[in-house]
Parts: sequence; structure tokens; C-alpha cells
Amino acid sequence: MFERFTDRARRVVVLAQEEARMLNHNYIGTEHILLGLIHEGEGVAAKALESLGIALEGVRQQVEEIIGQGAQAPSGHIPFTPRAKKVLELSLREALQLGHNYIGTEHILLGLIREGEGVAAQVLVKLGADLSRVRQQVLQLLSGFQGKESAAAEGGRSEGSPSTSLVLDQFGRNLTQSAREGKLDPVINRESEIERVMQVLSRRTKNNPVLIGEPGVGKTAVVEGLAQAIVRGDVPTTLKDKHLYTLDLGSLVAGSRYRGDFEERLKKVLKEIRTRGDIIMFIDEIHTLVGAGAAEGAIDAASILKPMLARGELQTIGATTLDEYRKYVEKDPALERRFQPIQVGEPNVAHTIEILKGLRDRYEAHHRITITDDALVAAATLADRYINDRYLPDKAIDLIDEAGARMRIRRMTAPPDLREFDEKLSNVRREKESAIDAQDFEKAASLRDSEKQLLTKKSEREKAWKDGDLDVVSEVDDEQIAEVLANWTGIPVFKLTEEETTRLLKMETELHKRIIGQNEAVKAVSQAIRRTRAGLKDPKRPSGSFIFAGPSGVGKTELTKALAEFLFGDEDALIQVDMGEFHDRYTASRLFGAPPGYVGYEEGGQLTEKVRRKPFSVVLFDEIEKAHPEIYNTLLQVLEDGRLTDGQGRTVDFKNTVIVFTSNLGTSDISKAVGLGFTSGNDAESNYDRMKTKVNDELKRHFRPEFLNRIDDTVVFHQLTPPEIREMVDLQLGRVTTALKNKDMDLAVTDSAKALLGERGFDPVLGARPLRRTIQREIEDALSEKILFDEIKPGQIVTVDVDGAVTDGSDNSAVKFTFTGAPKPPKLTKDDDGDREPVAVGAIAGGGSGSAMGPDAVTPGPDADPTPGGAHALPDNPGDNPGGKHAHEGGDGPVAV
Repeated sequence: MFERFTDRARRVVVLAQEEARMLNHNYIGTEHILLGLIHEGEGVAAKALESLGIALEGVRQQVEEIIGQGAQAPSGHIPFTPRAKKVLELSLREALQLGHNYIGTEHILLGLIREGEGVAAQVLVKLGADLSRVRQQVLQLLSGFQGKESAAAEGGRSEGSPSTSLVLDQFGRNLTQSAREGKLDPVINRESEIERVMQVLSRRTKNNPVLIGEPGVGKTAVVEGLAQAIVRGDVPTTLKDKHLYTLDLGSLVAGSRYRGDFEERLKKVLKEIRTRGDIIMFIDEIHTLVGAGAAEGAIDAASILKPMLARGELQTIGATTLDEYRKYVEKDPALERRFQPIQVGEPNVAHTIEILKGLRDRYEAHHRITITDDALVAAATLADRYINDRYLPDKAIDLIDEAGARMRIRRMTAPPDLREFDEKLSNVRREKESAIDAQDFEKAASLRDSEKQLLTKKSEREKAWKDGDLDVVSEVDDEQIAEVLANWTGIPVFKLTEEETTRLLKMETELHKRIIGQNEAVKAVSQAIRRTRAGLKDPKRPSGSFIFAGPSGVGKTELTKALAEFLFGDEDALIQVDMGEFHDRYTASRLFGAPPGYVGYEEGGQLTEKVRRKPFSVVLFDEIEKAHPEIYNTLLQVLEDGRLTDGQGRTVDFKNTVIVFTSNLGTSDISKAVGLGFTSGNDAESNYDRMKTKVNDELKRHFRPEFLNRIDDTVVFHQLTPPEIREMVDLQLGRVTTALKNKDMDLAVTDSAKALLGERGFDPVLGARPLRRTIQREIEDALSEKILFDEIKPGQIVTVDVDGAVTDGSDNSAVKFTFTGAPKPPKLTKDDDGDREPVAVGAIAGGGSGSAMGPDAVTPGPDADPTPGGAHALPDNPGDNPGGKHAHEGGDGPVAV
């Protein structure tokens, strides 16, 4: 039954529920339905009752006299009484008797009268309204609506006939009436578009403007501005006293079960418009006319409207987007020629600020806040700069609205101590009931007094909260707008906090925790990020674009991952593209999206979709030289203008990304210049200069000048030096230490063992990558066997040493690693520790407290090196030190591998 209800009838049911809540009634009776009918104010029922002098306040007063107020407001769903249900069933019967296939407010009122015994009927009688007279008034109004055609034929509308339309009220909304009641938002800076609409509407034929523009630019606002101009009388005489209705095609189609239902409804609407002659129809999303209501063999709404549109009998304003106009309307030339397109452009930032100033009062009243001028300027400028997939003024208005909602929620949430009172009260009441059941009346009286005290304290705290927090009008400023934008986009545009400023200034130190050496590259990246956060970068270009060139395994990709971790706290936030997968021309479509007609068109590009979803990111193009040259041409626009158009025609913003290209060009013959041993400082420097020259020459040979010119900086990475290799060993061992800690074990590695690992794991050509394999082969494999053989157990420290001397420049292939397990020493408290700084064996960088130095603990020697990776250095021969001796739990000595 409810699917037959018109929008106004549904609103009556909602208002009836609200009236029941206001009166603290836990049911919806006929009296609440009557109050809802009057409260609705625009339907036939409301006008019939108004004409008989029945007002809302009078009915409320009578209902309170007959029934009274309830004890407390109901929560959740409020059910209908049996009598109220009967009224709704009778309203359906009344509609069917009148030949209507819908239930409007008039049918609900007729149902109330036919039922005749409820509180609503008693109230009407008490107010001096004869029920039969009310019924006659409703039927008279209905016949007045339906007899308009004959009235118009006799020379105009009869005096006193209502200005609304029964049919149009059912399937649309009177914008002129809404403007008269002040329900529409003010329209600013759209005078030229409104004037253009008036010109087209004043034509003799084809007087049908269609507003075309991107979503959110204000097409509907132009029509609302016209409605307000009609109410003010600020229109030509041809448009004076016109009524502007917005037609809801969804309501026309809804519930049309049988063939012809939709066409019949639409013909009724058109007949009403033609008969009255003072209706301008507005159809939002006018492209939905094409195909609306069409079944097999039937015609759609657009075909029904075409004849009237061409003759000028129907003044229609349409609104749609550019894409949908092109897709639906332009394909039907017969429909297109009946409309006159009017382009509605996106306002600039200055006009958007004026629009926001005009709307400020509405949002301040709704959220009970104040909005500063700075907030309006920030909303317009930040939305224009950082939100690129939407349009002004819509996106700026949404920023203001959400910032206001955020502030309002914070203010309206009760403080925790106020919520604690409710918990205490429920406990006291429960104890009081238990005491009464146990007939312990003395305890019950004491608990009753406690309950009264709690209630008094709660009301005082509630009053203090409302007087203090709620009366202080909150203020939305530019900083809160920036915070909302940061939540939307992930782009940190808010002011730098002191903590973040310190962190940015120490960015090189943070990156060097993961990157060994490569000071030039670390500094270049850090400066790019600081420029961006300080707001000094070129707003049209990416935050930074770099080519990281150099030998394999020196940290090019690792630096990019460290940068992503520094910015986002997670190295997985990196957008990594392996360019080896894009060596053919056709593979470019995978990056940027396939063109229309090709498989994958709807999915978008692998790169463009990720950046569109996460505009503040680090983008790594790994081994760029392996990609097809066509891809470099596409990236030119990204590097210069910070934007890229994907396969679907959407512009993707790269202005907040850091773009890194890695390359191995020019380093293929590096092994020729470096022997197996380590070179001296001067030799290393000259080798670097030679390599840098070779790399730059190769880059110029491989890439076009316009590509290299758009790169901010080309950084050639150094080869790793012996001290850097040693630090790299510490970093790699940290991973093993972490794995052992999960098994309640610690790891300690001597200097000699580290030196041997560095020697065996470093290759001049492959850089540090073989080191990982060496540690896996020499350390992890041996440890895994010992753990499985139960030679090393949880709760032990594993000491890694060598069984001989490790000498630089000599053959150390015969030297083997040894592994010794010993119980962990007990941990000391801070009080026991004193001023001593014990070494935490196996502690990871940044974590763990010091370990106690028991009789078997391992102390670092004078040459020991504190390790950032977590494995701690030991003297070369811990067995020579009384404090450094190790033994297995079973008393065995070191085990050679």
C-alpha cells in the first residue's frame, strides 16, 4: 500500500511520527496523522483544513486536553494503532472510489473522516468542523483541480482557486513555492546564465533551454535562481506569475506495473501544464528522458514530449552534464534541435569565495558555528588546488559543510564524566531494587538518598556542560578546512607542527638509518620534500623528479622505499612500476589505461588509477631504460605540468607526487676499473668521476633532451666503500636478529665475523645484493640446522665468531664461522643499573633495553662497533676475556661450521 503513497503522503506519515515523539506518545494514532496532515502544509488536505480555519496549534492543544503528554519520549520505531491502520486502509478505498491510482494527503483525510470515531474526528468536532463539511471541501478542491480545463476555456482561473497542482505536486516539487518560503539557497554570480535562460524561455517556439556543464558547477542553482527572481518579480512580463516545477521522472515511473501506466501519468502531467499555461517545467538529468518508461513496442518519455516541445506549448528547462548530453541527447537529433544549449562554466576561485560568503549564514545556522573569512578563502583555494576530480563550487561547499559537521559533533558529544553518572545511577537503582526485595529497607533508603545526590550532581554537570561548551559558538578556521582536506586526500596541507618541522629538518638522519652512504641522493630527496611542505615548490610540477643512476645493489630502490616509509610510515605506500614489463609499445596502455573499444578500458591504467586514488605518494619507475621509448613521451607531460590524461579522458594529478626513475645505464663495465680488493680513496674518487661521466653520456644517448631537461636532478650513486659494507652487514643482520627474537633468542656477532661476511658478500659489480645471499648461506642455514637439532634453544644468546684470523687482502676462504649458545643473563632494573650502560645483545635499532652483564655476558671490546642493525660487535677472541667466555648449556665448546 505504501508504494502508492505520494511524496506528500509519505511526508505526512513521517510528520505524524515526529508529532508522537513531541507528545511523548509511544504509538501513532489518528490524532497524530491529523497533526501530520496540517503540519505538511502544502497538500490538498492541509489547504482544505486551512480553509475551514483549523490550525496546527489549536489541534495540538485539543489533543493534549483529550490524551495528555506521555511520561518520556519513545526510542526506536513507533507503531501505528489499529485505528490508525484502519484509516490508512480506508484512504486506499477512497482513492480507488475516486478513480485515482495513488494515495495523496486528500485520501488520508477522507479516510480519517470515514472512520469517524478516532481522536482525530473528536478534535475536528470540538473545533467546530462538521465532518461532512470537511469531506465536501476536499472533494470541491479535487474537482477544482480536475475542472481546470473547463475553467480555463471559460476565460481563466476561478477566483480563489489554489495555486498548486494536484498532479504536479504528486510527481514534482514547486520551486517557486520553495523560493517564496525561503527554502532555497541564495544564488550568486549566475546573473548572465539566468538572463540567458529567460531569453530562451521568452521565445515563441523551441523555448526550451538546456543547461550543460560539469557536475557540481551549479546548473540546478541557476534554475533555483530563476525561481527566486520570479518570486521577487525581477523577470520580464512574459515570465511573471509563472510557476516553476521540477519534475521527478523516478516518481512517474515508480509503481507503473502495467503497460500504459507510465504514459497515462505523463499525459496527465502534460495536460495539466498545457491547461494552466503558467507552468515552467524543470527536468534535472534530462538525458533520463531518453528511454524512460519504454518497454518493448512502447515509446519513451522523450518521444512523447517532442511534439509539445517543438510547438512551444511546453516550456521546459533541462540540465545535464557534457558527457551525458553527448551520449544520449546528441544521438537523437530530433530531440536535440528542440533544446537550446546554455553552457554553465565552472566559477573561478574569486567567484567561489563570493558564493561561499553568500551561503555562510545557512551553514552557520545549521551547524551552530561561526565560519571565518579565512576558512572560506582556504576552502576555495585548497579545493581548487588539491581536489582535481570534482568542480567548484561544489567541492569547496562540501569542505565547509564537513568542517562544520566535524566541529558540531565534537561539541555535541557529552563528556565522559557525564556518561559515568548514568552508569553509577543504574548500579545504585539495581542495588536499591535488590535491597527492597530482601526487605532491607534501611539500605534501600540509603541508596535512595545516594540516587538523589547522583541525579543532582548529574543535572549540575549537564547544566555546566551546556552552559559552557554549547553556548560557546565554535569557530571553523582555515586550519580546520586543511585538516578535512587532508582526511579526504591524504595530502598534508595543514600547517607544520613543531614535531613535524623537527622531523623534516632531520630527514637525512632518518633516511640514513636505512641507507648507507649516498649523501648526495639523500640530500636531494630531503630538500624536495622540505620545499613541498614549506609551500615553496612550483605548484604546477611534481614535488620532485629524480633519476637515480649507478651500479646495481648500491641502494637506489632502497632509498625510494625509505622515502615512502618516512612520509607515510609504511614502505608499501610506494607506487612501484617495474619498467621491464613495458618494453613493447602496446604495453603503455597498461600504465595509462586502454583506449575506448579495447579490453580493459573500464579498468583504467595501473599507474593512473593508483595515483588518482592516492595523489600524495612516491612513484618509482624501476629500471626506466628497459621501457619502450613511447612511454617516455607520455611522461613528459607528467614531469612538466604534473598531470596526465588517462584512457577514459580523466585528468590525473601528479603535482603532489615524488617521481623517481632508477637506471643502470653506463655501469656495465664498472668491474674493469675495480679489482677484487678495495681501492684507495683517490682511486675510488677517480673511478666515481669516470663512472659519473659515463653514466651522464649514456643517459643523453638513451633519452631525448626534452625528457632529461624536465628532471629536477640526476644523482649518480657511489660504489660502496669498506666502512659502508660493514654498516650494511649490521643492517642485514638486524633481520636475522628480529627473526631470532620471535623465538626468544638473541644474536651477537664479533668484528671478525662481520668482516668475513662483508668480504664474502660484496661484489664490485653486483654491489650489496650478494650480501643477503651470503648471510642466508653462512648464518641462517647454519642457525636453522642448530635450532632443529636442538643445539640452540629459546632463552639463549647465539654468538657468531670465526675459527681463525681474518686478514684483509689475503685468502680467507678456509676460515669458518662458529656458533655458540649461552643462557641469556637476567635483566637488571633501573635501580640496579646505576650509571652503567650495558650493551643490549641483539637489540634492534631504536628498540630494547640494556641487558645485564652477568658472569658469562659478552662485553664489547675497545674496538667494538655499536650496530644500528641490532647484532652487537664482540672482541675477536671472546674466549680470551674472562667476561667474554661462552659455553653451550651442556658444556660443549664452540662448534665449527
